[in-house]
Amino acid sequence: MKSLLFSAGMLLAVFSATAQDIIQDRTARVKFFSTTPVENIDAVNNEATSFINTKTGDVVFAVLIKSFRFEKALMEEHFNENYMESSKYPKSDFKGKINNLNEVNFQKDGEYAVKVSGNLTMHGVTKPVTADGKIIVKGGKVFATSKFKVRLDDYKIERPAVVANKIADTIEVTVEADYEPKK
Repeated sequence: MKSLLFSAGMLLAVFSATAQDIIQDRTARVKFFSTTPVENIDAVNNEATSFINTKTGDVVFAVLIKSFRFEKALMEEHFNENYMESSKYPKSDFKGKINNLNEVNFQKDGEYAVKVSGNLTMHGVTKPVTADGKIIVKGGKVFATSKFKVRLDDYKIERPAVVANKIADTIEVTVEADYEPKK
C-alpha cells in the first residue's frame, strides 16, 4: 500500500497546478468481468487511487493487484499467482488525459461525456488505451466512470490450456471514482 501511495504521490508531482486544481479519490473502484459459456469471473478492487487535474485534464489511476476481491478464494489465488503474477507485477496504473476537457465544467452541475487517452501499464506491459467515459458534477462533487475492454494477449497474460475455456480473451474493465478536492 505504501508503494502505491508513493507512486501516486510521485505522479502528482508531474501535475503543474495548485492543489485546488487537483481532485482525488483514494478508494476508487476498478472492476473486471470475464464471461464465457463455461464461467463468469467477476472481481472488484475498492482501493484504487485516482487523481484528475481539472485544469490540464491529466488523469491517473493506480491499483494494487492483490487488492482485487473475488467471490471464490481459489479464483483470487489463481489470479494473483498464475495470471497476474502479483508478486512480480504488484500494481497497474493508467496515466492519461481527458481529450475533450473544454467540454467539461467542473464548477457546474451536469453530465459530461468524455474521451480519455493514455497508457495502461499492467503485468509489466504498457499499451495505449482510449476509452469513453462520463463525468457527473452534482452539488460540487465529481463522479467519473468508464468501461473499456482489455485483451489479455496485449499484456502477455497467459491462460493455461486447462482453463482457457473459462477465461475470456477480452476482459471488460469498469472504473468508478468519487472525487473530492486534494487536501
